[in-house]
Amino acid sequence: MPLSVPTWPELLGSATRSAVHLEMRDSYAVDYEKGPFAQWRAGFRHDPSDRASWWRPWLDLIQETVGRGVVVRRARIVSEPVSEYTHFLYDGTFTNVAAGEQVRWLPRRQASDIALPGNDFWLIDDRLIRWNHFTGEGASAGGEMSDDPAAVKLCGEAFEEVWSRAIPHDQYQIR
Repeated sequence: MPLSVPTWPELLGSATRSAVHLEMRDSYAVDYEKGPFAQWRAGFRHDPSDRASWWRPWLDLIQETVGRGVVVRRARIVSEPVSEYTHFLYDGTFTNVAAGEQVRWLPRRQASDIALPGNDFWLIDDRLIRWNHFTGEGASAGGEMSDDPAAVKLCGEAFEEVWSRAIPHDQYQIR
């Protein structure tokens, strides 16, 4: 029987030690990001000193999760030169870091020999996976949960290998 997909507050609220996220696409067409991406393309950039202008529910959730002692790490495997969308993500990543996430970037050429799962995922406490499915155009195709031990092992090992090779956000320079 498939596991039900919890809300993000429920999922991250269930974490007691760690929540890791691996992103492997060069662009996403998630509906709620179309506006901010369009604004970014038109030249808008968040002012790091005006936290109230960019703080939003997701960042509150990350801050609450980290505040409970959960280590939240995000790794992004990216093609270089980066896509315009990846550049957009990069420019806004300081908000994730301000909320308490640790973020690293791995050039795709350095990931060729890593056994990677077929989809982006969140792994909670090395026990529970939330797969993020996307259409070919990058739109969200929904989430799926798994606690399959083999999949958990694959995701955990893949994430740790990516993390060990990846460049911390404050040191990564987009190309």
